[in-house]
Amino acid sequence: MEIRRLFDILEHYKANKPDQAVALAMKNDNGEWIKYSLADYCHYTDMAAYALIELGIGPKDKVAIISTNRPEWNMMDMAVMKIGAITVPVYPNITEADYLYILRHCEAKLLLIEGAEVMRKIEHILPELPDVKYVYTFKDRGHFPYWDQFIRLGEEHPHPEELTIRAAEVRPEQCSTIMYTSGTTGKPKGVMLSHSNIVNQLLHLYHIIADWSHTALSFLPLCHAYERMLVFLYQYRGLSVYYARNLGTIGEDIRTVHPSMMSTVPLMLEKMYDKIYQSGKQQHGLAKWIFYRSIRLACRYHIEKSDRTLIYRLRHRMADRLVYSKIRKGIGGDFDIVVSGAAMIRPHLVSFFSAIGMPVYEGYGMTETSPVIAVSCNEKYGREAGTVGFPLGGVEIAFTDNHELICRGHNVMMGYYKDEALTHSVIDADGWMHTGDTGRFTDKGQVVITGRLKNLFKSSLGKYINSAVIETRCTESPYVEHAVAFGDNQRFVVALLVPDLTRLKEWCGEHGIPCDDTEQMLKEPAVTELYNQEIQNCNENLSEAEKVKKFKVLPETWSVADGMLTPTLKVKRGEVEKKYADIIADLYK
Repeated sequence: MEIRRLFDILEHYKANKPDQAVALAMKNDNGEWIKYSLADYCHYTDMAAYALIELGIGPKDKVAIISTNRPEWNMMDMAVMKIGAITVPVYPNITEADYLYILRHCEAKLLLIEGAEVMRKIEHILPELPDVKYVYTFKDRGHFPYWDQFIRLGEEHPHPEELTIRAAEVRPEQCSTIMYTSGTTGKPKGVMLSHSNIVNQLLHLYHIIADWSHTALSFLPLCHAYERMLVFLYQYRGLSVYYARNLGTIGEDIRTVHPSMMSTVPLMLEKMYDKIYQSGKQQHGLAKWIFYRSIRLACRYHIEKSDRTLIYRLRHRMADRLVYSKIRKGIGGDFDIVVSGAAMIRPHLVSFFSAIGMPVYEGYGMTETSPVIAVSCNEKYGREAGTVGFPLGGVEIAFTDNHELICRGHNVMMGYYKDEALTHSVIDADGWMHTGDTGRFTDKGQVVITGRLKNLFKSSLGKYINSAVIETRCTESPYVEHAVAFGDNQRFVVALLVPDLTRLKEWCGEHGIPCDDTEQMLKEPAVTELYNQEIQNCNENLSEAEKVKKFKVLPETWSVADGMLTPTLKVKRGEVEKKYADIIADLYK
């Protein structure tokens, strides 16, 4: 059947897999998988919709979901949209001030929240939120009414006829959701996306997933447009969706669930690669030589079969038998696709994982474009390391004189909620969305993203420098987790480095260097020399103006909780510059 609104996905799902035993699943506090069949999913969605109607939530009213990923998130999301209301996803780890701004700005009438800390923050700001009429928690926390009571309200007060009427009245061009961008600077912006915006993503991505693909593992936040769209796509294709409990359980969850599809961010793939690489050190003699030779072979893998020589294919077949098959077994997946997005990924990682049987597909986009602009696909040269594939079907891409990528088509947002001026500042009169990213086309028509306009700075010698290029080179070091380069109106480039403490401590252990005290460890002459050598390696392929002349290795890590990273693990450059202003100034003395 045709889908035109997002909640039509459930009818499509029922028409194609009516007996789906596991539509959604998550682990409980005891580590056991709680599974919901498609029939369960549809039942709870309708009960939630009845409850919303009973509470007086009307068309275009806003309902905020503040939670990590869980099946009830999807049930509530579908219910809200089915009655013609608007879902507002909110991250469960932002500040009280951000909650106040977002909930006041969107005029949310009902909140569904998870977690004691979130409840404490919401309770504190409720007097300043006159539009909020109801607050529910997922679990019984002895204060607000909770999910089971919400569902019971729907069961006791069914409104099937009104629900049918309301659903029929929802038009594809209506707003389905307001997604507040986490962003790396400034106040969150409320991006309005229509049903049609996201449905068109699904229609143009439908055939990327193989017919045999059966199970998806999800761990990136549903509050992010990238993961939310993919979970809609999983459901549209009839895949079972399993939610990882947290980042620490992903390895175990992959081995348990054996997913055929998963989305991730480059940082997670880098950590997985590093772990695989380090595992080779436990081998000896010929086995160790074969292992590392196979790793190097995988990093040179050409995704397009016609680009692989006969000799390479023979070597790859042997390496697969001796090494890659064992790596796959250790990881535990049965992968059709691993989607990487939210940031640039190093080409050798795309080659490596594709070579060992975890095909990496890259996507590029932003919340304002629903979110995909370009994506890897199964056409000839549709998936090539160093590119983000071809433009999504129905999306036009062009580049301005200063190399900014602009696009237009079905994916461009309705606009920013309550901010027409800001909307017009990014969508021009001809409908082109200005992304703020720089890039180019390859001779095959693939899209390459080269950086951010705002990350371009001009040295005091008049040279334009792209900080993303320098930072990417720095993080190629196994001992650098994050890097931020600076040099605006300065004579030379400096960088702040966040160490990969796991790898660094392993190195220190191998060289007999104490590593209990991080600050003291970083002062050790051998560690200083290690990072000097890593920066020299980084500088090798950079122009003279781009070379890092001074740097500081910070004795700490960055996280979403401390405000240095976005929920998709991108560095908040402005926050870094503010927090470490004195250190940056010292590097220029």
